[in-house]
Amino acid sequence: MPTASTDESFEHVLARVEGVEGWLSDGQARRLWDRARELKPGHQAVEIGSYRGRSAIVLASAAPDGATVVAIDPHAGNDRGPQEIHGTREEGQTDHEAFLANLERAGVSERVRHVRRPSSEALDDVQGGIDLLYIDGAHRYTYARDDIRDWARRVAPGGTLLIHDSFSSVGVTLAQIRCLFFSRRFAYVGRERSMAEYRREDLSPGRLLRSALGQTRELAWFARNVALKVAIVSRLRPLQRLLDPHDEGWPY
Repeated sequence: MPTASTDESFEHVLARVEGVEGWLSDGQARRLWDRARELKPGHQAVEIGSYRGRSAIVLASAAPDGATVVAIDPHAGNDRGPQEIHGTREEGQTDHEAFLANLERAGVSERVRHVRRPSSEALDDVQGGIDLLYIDGAHRYTYARDDIRDWARRVAPGGTLLIHDSFSSVGVTLAQIRCLFFSRRFAYVGRERSMAEYRREDLSPGRLLRSALGQTRELAWFARNVALKVAIVSRLRPLQRLLDPHDEGWPY
C-alpha cells in the first residue's frame, strides 16, 4: 500500500488520481496542489464536495505534516455531477465506499477527516479558521450561495478560496455575483478553466474595483459555457463544434 508523502511530486500524485472519477482537470489539480503546498503545520484545509476523492487526494498529498484536511460530503446520492442533481441513496453509498477505497489506495486515508453531512449542517464540525477552502458542492444557486456566504467567512486573512464550476454553472456564477463580485474581503486572483481563485484580504477601493472588473471579464466565457451546454444537451452539433472546436466536451 503506497503512503503519501509531502515530498512527492505533483506528477506522482496526478498519476495516482488518474483512475479516480471526478471533474477536476489536471490544471485545476495543479492549482489545488500549489495552494495546499503553501499551507503550514497547524493550518486547516476544507473541501466541500468530495465525490469519490479526486480532490481530497490532491489536497492531502500536498498539505504538510501537521496540517488538517477536512472533506465534507454527505454522499447522499444527489448533486453527483453534470445533469445528476437527483440520485438514489444507493448511489450515494457507492460513492462513499469508492471515496474511502480511493483514499486508502492513495495512502492518504489517515490524513483526511471525512464529515459525512451536508455542508449546511457541518459548520460546527469544523473548528477554528480555514486557510484553504475549496468549494465544489451542490451547484444550485441557493446551496452555492450558502456555501460561499457561510463558509468563506471562516477563511483566515491571507487564506485562499477556490470555487469549482465558476463562470460555468449558472447557480454557482449567480452566487459568486451575489457574494463576491463586490466583496471587500476577497480579491479575485484568476481561474484555471472553471476553478476560480480568491485571496482573503481587506480590499482598498481601487483593489475592489480591479477585483470586480476581473470577474466581470469572465462573463463572456460564462456565456460561452452556457451556450455550449445547451448545444450538447440539445444535440446541436454545428453550434457545439463552433463553440468547442477542440471537442473538449462539457465545460468544467
